[in-house]
Amino acid sequence: MIKSIYQKIVFLSFCLIFLMAGAEPVSAQLRPLSTQYYENQYISNPSFAGMDKGININLSYRNQWRAIPGSPVTMNASGDYRYEKVGLGFNAFKDKAGLISRTRITGMYAYHLPLNGENRQLHFGVALGVMREALDNPNIIAMPDDMVADRFSQRKGFIDGDLGMAYTTERVTLQAALPNLKKFFQKDEENTIDGSTYFAAASYKIGLNMDAVTMEPKISFRGAKDIDNIWDIGTNLKFENNILSFMGMYHSDKSSTFGVGVKYNRYTLQGFYTSQMAAQRQNTGGDFELSLKINLRDY
Repeated sequence: MIKSIYQKIVFLSFCLIFLMAGAEPVSAQLRPLSTQYYENQYISNPSFAGMDKGININLSYRNQWRAIPGSPVTMNASGDYRYEKVGLGFNAFKDKAGLISRTRITGMYAYHLPLNGENRQLHFGVALGVMREALDNPNIIAMPDDMVADRFSQRKGFIDGDLGMAYTTERVTLQAALPNLKKFFQKDEENTIDGSTYFAAASYKIGLNMDAVTMEPKISFRGAKDIDNIWDIGTNLKFENNILSFMGMYHSDKSSTFGVGVKYNRYTLQGFYTSQMAAQRQNTGGDFELSLKINLRDY
């Protein structure tokens, strides 16, 4: 009885998070890696570390706005492993846009708590690591003794981290996360990133044809410093044994993401295309992303 009440409290807590996230207008652009929506969720929520069986390695590469010189390029490498109720992982992220590059490396710890009922669990996770920003000094067009560039280049890396939690059943996934904890606890006027302030999502798996085909609709909310919230809505379609998958998401900044994935043995290769906002499509082009998942051990 007590556990049943506790589960209802958890569910209502997540509902409140979603209502708070949607309380403000949405319009600005904040673009995460597309693989975080389904295949590699622990890069946005550390409580997902060790959620899947085995040792999993994920590699992602994205090129944005190819029509513009100095367009953003993002590379990400992550991995996780579960031992009993504990999940361990790492995430290495590098992003370069014009003259500015950002590198972030974190380690993750997650605890998975079973509840009464079929495959019902609570998940708690924390990520902790280092973030560093740097300038491409040889390509700066400025005076040799430019004080602003020198002061930025001399900045040291800083400690950063994320917090996350999730509630899962055989079909339902509810989750919330607080990324970029340094910004949450300490304001940094010199930081160049309008980084995420929160992330919340809900999804539900629907089995088709005796569960040989699954469809998982999802809605998520993303907030960022000094810009409006963004919501995403879409679904992921997987065929028997996840051999083939298709993903589509619509974002409230009037862009869309489409993806296709193919699984062979221990390898899953995915490709994504994200359109730009309507007013920018002709000038910037879309985003292209490739992601490779490798399952090294399945137990």
